[in-house]
Amino acid sequence: MNPEAGSAGRSYTCSWCGLASDGSSLSCPACGAAIDVRAVVSRSGWSELPGRRDMAKLQFGHSTCQIEGTYVPVADVSLAAADRVYFSHHVLLWMDTQVKVTAMSLKGAWKRMLAGMPLIMTQAEGPGRIAFSRDAPGEMIALPLQPGQAIDVREHLFMVATGSVTYDWFQSNVWFSTREGNETETHYPLGMLLDRFQSQSVPGLLLLHAAGNVFVRTLQPGQTILVKPTAFLFKDTTVNMQLHIERPAGSWRSWRSWGDRYLWLRLHGPGRVAIQSAFEPLEDNGRTIVSHSVATERQW
Repeated sequence: MNPEAGSAGRSYTCSWCGLASDGSSLSCPACGAAIDVRAVVSRSGWSELPGRRDMAKLQFGHSTCQIEGTYVPVADVSLAAADRVYFSHHVLLWMDTQVKVTAMSLKGAWKRMLAGMPLIMTQAEGPGRIAFSRDAPGEMIALPLQPGQAIDVREHLFMVATGSVTYDWFQSNVWFSTREGNETETHYPLGMLLDRFQSQSVPGLLLLHAAGNVFVRTLQPGQTILVKPTAFLFKDTTVNMQLHIERPAGSWRSWRSWGDRYLWLRLHGPGRVAIQSAFEPLEDNGRTIVSHSVATERQW
């Protein structure tokens, strides 16, 4: 990575989002990744999310988004009159009074819940400034989407998207059911639904929030990897996934004790996969698994 800023005929290609620029600024104008950092890739193939300088400024349409802070980051958006963003209602931090904010209609909105309450999607139109925060430490992920590009995201990580990005969701199809006596319970390690964001005819910008540090790996065609389900962040739509169950051989408690079985998410390439280093414990009551979605199994 050698951006010779200001040199005629030179260009710099961002290692994170792929945008070509002249490298004259301190950060990528599309995703905010620092221009002078080198990609940190471990021997296992995981790349760390490129660091962003405090106050990195991203460009979309005629508007800008400035990422402020590094511990609990804020997205400070300066909206032009012709531009629009939409967001989860609970991430709104502050706004100018002239910004027009309205509820955004969603098909099947009754299915979208957050902490047991309906998830309200809201949209804002410029001109004016509006800011967003997840009110939690972690990293803000900026994902520029080119026309036709789509990304699948785990529930409740979404913060903000530009108006050119469409929003939909689908069944994760990763689940297992447990039973004890006459009581049966179904568990969804990734959540029941996944969010899908896709840019249409013009480029768009998607902002996500992750806990801890973020790492990305590009899987080759046919390559697979096992990931802790609660650590999963997002994937390219070309990546397929399913449940994977591991258990020690010869243990009579294998199907009854959480400590004697391990539940994974198996991901199949090609495409990018992202994980977070801070994650919640997987919900598993340790009861007998009586059914599950399509899965692979292994005894060891």
